[in-house]
Amino acid sequence: MSTNKVLSALCYFSVFFAPFILPIVVYFVVEDLEVKRHAKRSLVSHLIPAVTILLFIALAASPVLFGHWGEESLLFGGGLVWLGFLVAGAVNLVVIVWNVIKGIQVLK
Repeated sequence: MSTNKVLSALCYFSVFFAPFILPIVVYFVVEDLEVKRHAKRSLVSHLIPAVTILLFIALAASPVLFGHWGEESLLFGGGLVWLGFLVAGAVNLVVIVWNVIKGIQVLK
């Protein structure tokens, strides 16, 4: 098994231990274009959960930020917060499964 395949797969598997650091380091250190492509793809896939979590936090804080802190907005906002929580969780799960699948495919 070549070192380039292992590095490419590690970029995908790093979603568990170093989601941003390893793909960035591999992208700038390794000269092979195929490894750089995998590092870039894995970095983008690692950014997706961070963006969904930030959107979830913004959605949860929106009633407080915009001054709509009444009884109706709590019911509506609470529902949106739970929906955002479920969507963010589903997206994060899909991204993790996708990274594992891509890492295994690279190793084959």
